[in-house]
Amino acid sequence: MKLDYANPSQEPAHPCADFQGTAVSVNPSPPETADAARAEGPQLWFDGELVVADSLRAPLTTHALHYGSGVFEGIRSYATVDGGAAVFRLSEHLARMHKGAALLGIAFDIAEATQATLAVLRANQHRDAYVRPLTWCGTGSIGLDVASLTKHMMVATFPTGVHLTGGNVKLGVSSWRRNPATSLPPLKLCGAYVNSILAKAEAKANGFDEALFVDERGHVVECTGANVFMVKDGDIVAVEHADALPGITRDTLLELTRATSRTVTLEELRDADEVFVCGTAAEVTPIASLDGRRFDSDDVGREVARIYQRVVRGEDAQHRSWLTNV
Repeated sequence: MKLDYANPSQEPAHPCADFQGTAVSVNPSPPETADAARAEGPQLWFDGELVVADSLRAPLTTHALHYGSGVFEGIRSYATVDGGAAVFRLSEHLARMHKGAALLGIAFDIAEATQATLAVLRANQHRDAYVRPLTWCGTGSIGLDVASLTKHMMVATFPTGVHLTGGNVKLGVSSWRRNPATSLPPLKLCGAYVNSILAKAEAKANGFDEALFVDERGHVVECTGANVFMVKDGDIVAVEHADALPGITRDTLLELTRATSRTVTLEELRDADEVFVCGTAAEVTPIASLDGRRFDSDDVGREVARIYQRVVRGEDAQHRSWLTNV
C-alpha cells in the first residue's frame, strides 16, 4: 500500500511510516519475543505488520476521519469443543467487505485479510473474541475524490462483548429511517453507520435498549446492528427488506431453521408471538417488548440461540465448514 508521507531518511519506508509507533513482524516470533510483545499490550495488524494496538496515531487529515470513507466488518471467533478456536464464516464476511472496498477503490486482498485475522487472534491469544477488520482512505487530499488517496487496512481483536446483552431487551421504533439502498448500498460502509448511531441514541434516550427501523410504508427494515425475525403460530419468519444489511447471521439462521423470508409490516411484528434479532455481535437475542407491547414467549428464540451456539462452537459436524481454525 502507498504511504501517506515520504520517509525523510534514505532508509526504506516502513509500512507504518504514516503513524507513530513501533511495528512487530507478522512472522512467527520466538516465545520470549511473543511474550514481550504481549506484555506491551494487545496487538493489531496494520498494513502488513503486527503492532502494539495503542502505539499508532492516524494523521488528523485522514480522509476517513472527515468523510467516513472506510469499510469494516464485525466477525466473531469462538472457543471450540475440541479445545481450539475458530472464526465463524470468515470467508463470507471478507467477501462482503471486498464489495464495500471496491466501491471506494480500495484494493482488498481476501487472502491477506484472512491471514491477518488469524495472526492477530494468535498474537493476542484470543479464543472467544470480536474481530474488527477495517480498510479506509488515508491522506493525499481533503476533497471527495478518493482515487489518489493512500489506502490502509487494520485488523483488531477484542475479548467478546456481546451487543444487546442480558434479558428483557426493550425495542422501540425509531423516528429515523434506514439509509435507503438507492442512496447507500446495504454494506458496512463507515459513514453509513451515523444513521444507526442517531437511532441508537434516540432509543436509549427514550428508555429502550435498541431501535427498530421502519420504512415510510410501515414495513420493518432492521435494527441498528441486527436483523429481525418473528414467530407466529409456530412459523419462523425472517424479515426481508431491500434496505437491510444482508446479514451473515441471518443467512445462517435461514439455513438452520428453514424460516420463511418475506416483508413484514410493523403491525404484524407487534402481533407476533415472539420476536428475536440476530447479528454477529447480538448472536440470537430474544426481544421482550416492542414499544411497550410485551411478548409472552421466547421459547423459539432461545432454542434457535442454543442451536446457533452449537454451530459456532464446532458441535455440529454438518456445518463445520463454516469455521476457520485459528
